[in-house]
Amino acid sequence: MEQIVSQEHPLYKLSTQIDWRVFEQEFGSLYVENVGRPGKSIRLLVGLHYLKYTYNKSDESVVERFLENPYWQYFCGFKYFQHELPIDPSSLTRWRKRVGAEGMEKLLQQTIETAKRGRLITRRDTQRVNVDTTVQEKAIAFPTDARLYYKMLRVLVRAAKERGIELRQSYERVGKKALARQGRYRHARQMKRAQRETKKLKTYLGRVSRDIQRKAPEPDEALIKQLELARRLLQQRHDKGKLYSIHAPEVECIAKGKAHKQYEFGCKVSMVSTSKKNWIIGIDALHGNPYDGHSLEAALRQARQLVGWKLDKAYCDRGYRGNAGKLGDTHVHIVGRRKKSIGRSGWRWFKRRSAIEPLFGHLKAGNRMDRNRLQGKDGDRINAILSGCGYNMRKLLRAFLALILKSVFFDQNAKKSFSLAGETAYLAA
Repeated sequence: MEQIVSQEHPLYKLSTQIDWRVFEQEFGSLYVENVGRPGKSIRLLVGLHYLKYTYNKSDESVVERFLENPYWQYFCGFKYFQHELPIDPSSLTRWRKRVGAEGMEKLLQQTIETAKRGRLITRRDTQRVNVDTTVQEKAIAFPTDARLYYKMLRVLVRAAKERGIELRQSYERVGKKALARQGRYRHARQMKRAQRETKKLKTYLGRVSRDIQRKAPEPDEALIKQLELARRLLQQRHDKGKLYSIHAPEVECIAKGKAHKQYEFGCKVSMVSTSKKNWIIGIDALHGNPYDGHSLEAALRQARQLVGWKLDKAYCDRGYRGNAGKLGDTHVHIVGRRKKSIGRSGWRWFKRRSAIEPLFGHLKAGNRMDRNRLQGKDGDRINAILSGCGYNMRKLLRAFLALILKSVFFDQNAKKSFSLAGETAYLAA
């Protein structure tokens, strides 16, 4: 591979800057020797996840492209060019479940440590940070009562067949027709007819649920969960605790006041970024749709642990009202004050608070946070943290690309005076 790849490529330079031994020490205890098939290299799995979220790829596509790209293979630790797929894409799913969200924070921490070693992040950069939240949407269909009733009906019927429970009637055929009619009536604005078909589907679901409860006096744990979801779906009348997806019951309905999208279905994500250079130093998914101000302490604590330095000042929007003042070692500033009461220098940092907003757009457009496809609450946290890893990796690659460009276009004296920490200003110019 040393003879194939160019040593001036950003991925080559980045692979030499990351401390891969940290992952061996952190995740080595999760592997068991002499039991079953030998495990894959930890660097391979970490590198594939970095590449996946840096280049916005799926599990399948990142493994396929790995086979064609020598720089990706060198980044993942291979010394010779590979002509076969390194792993099955499903191995990435199992590895994420094994490592968990806490392990993924180590991946984010190493992107920060790599930037610190290159002086792309300094202690001065972390003195002022921006904090905000967004919504990470789940990969579910738009929830309607009729569709949820029919999907829950099919789940229960399938579970009954697997356990040999003879149902009085499955209602699958008539339920499918009722769902189709409901959609047509709704499209034609015939709301009373559409509501009648929805009520039929609810009746079918209730009959099947009660039939299974009678004929399965001692249901297993999986069937109990499905029956509980059916009960929750049949009884929901108020806004709190509603079920919006059968395969992802953790999904919440969140309204952020957007004109183009009144409701989003997923979970909140809290993020901390540096005010000066927009590095992500803390990100995590939050469940239960908490008030933004209640998540501030945990967000700052995570950022301090990952970056290893004190955070002097945090700038937040009005969603964090009630937290102004000192929170631990950090002074919290809420925007909305008058310009004359702050001063010229302080006003500049208040204006920089809005710099965190484009970061959410970049994470959703280029780092797979627009539509989370990972399962469960842990999947929400893992996807959010890895999206932050992908964003920081792209900034690192741009920094090394800037070094390559200046080595081509600048003379020897300029090369000596140009520091790695100036990559952001150089790219902006």
